[in-house]
Amino acid sequence: MGEFKKLVFSGVQPTGNLHLGNYLGAIRKFVALQDGNDCIYCVVDLHSITAQLVHEDLRGQIRSIAAAFIASGIDPEKHIVFNQSAVPQHAELAWIFNCVARIGWMNRMTQFKDKAGKDRENASLGLLAYPSLMAADILVYRGTHVPVGDDQKQHLELARDIAMKFNLDYQDHIRRAGHGTDITVGDEPVHAYFPMVEPLIDGPAPRVMSLRDGTKKMSKSDPSDLSRINLMDDEDAISKKIRKAKTDPDGLPSELEGLKGRPEADNLVGIYAALADKTKAQVLAEFGGQQFSVFKPALIDLSVQVLSPITAEMRRLMDDTSHIDAILRNGGERARARAEATMKDVRDIIGFLY
Repeated sequence: MGEFKKLVFSGVQPTGNLHLGNYLGAIRKFVALQDGNDCIYCVVDLHSITAQLVHEDLRGQIRSIAAAFIASGIDPEKHIVFNQSAVPQHAELAWIFNCVARIGWMNRMTQFKDKAGKDRENASLGLLAYPSLMAADILVYRGTHVPVGDDQKQHLELARDIAMKFNLDYQDHIRRAGHGTDITVGDEPVHAYFPMVEPLIDGPAPRVMSLRDGTKKMSKSDPSDLSRINLMDDEDAISKKIRKAKTDPDGLPSELEGLKGRPEADNLVGIYAALADKTKAQVLAEFGGQQFSVFKPALIDLSVQVLSPITAEMRRLMDDTSHIDAILRNGGERARARAEATMKDVRDIIGFLY
């Protein structure tokens, strides 16, 4: 075999309302990556029960994420859109990876420490093993590239560690089974079954912060709805939230250096840049020296212009969910076929009878 075929995989958890941070930090990238790439986009519903076991309307949340994918411009016929629980091979490979990964690796994951808090003993085993399932999500399709935010980079590094350990531990089996690909990791040649996954982190706003506190990430779990712009917000709500967004008394600087130590100003400029497909420097060249009383109305107009068509299409899709359900069903069938091809190889490499 030659080198691994490029495949982009990513997923979004169905927990609560999607917001501007999800759109700019993830979904918009998904849309852009469609051109020239083979893409698989997943609603990762198995992950959603790691921290919160019981959800009142999990099916509705799954459909909402899928609706956001479609409304934003993802083509579910050229690419695959599905929900994770429809493909049991994710969980099967995750168990194998649980046996490959080391407990020490999991204990070092900063997201587990953050989410478990001081009461680590009471956190679910699923929360600790979450990165192992994430690795399986990607590698069950032998994905090569994942668009991620900075907060997920550590999990992606773990996915690489798991893939490498599997490749090295089973190297002889992989060669005997004839399923491998010769790759070089660093200076070392490896006959690998799983690729070394690469992160895709770029764009002017990979991380969108709270409108009420520029040092905190925009989050659906924030008790204040004013802290985020939800994808289902109407024009009035968007306008109100941007007008009330926290700023400082100074005007906008003309140079990037002037945003240092001003997290709220930096955040709003970053949002404008991402929505306009510009750099922060270009935004400051246009608005430098002006007050927020001038900049905020411009940001409101741009936000409404970009988000209103998506909101309208999401509402239409959610009013009659039969179309979304059909997309997820079709995507699940296509994803299962691909995942099962991988798992047949993996069972063969390990030595399972099936």
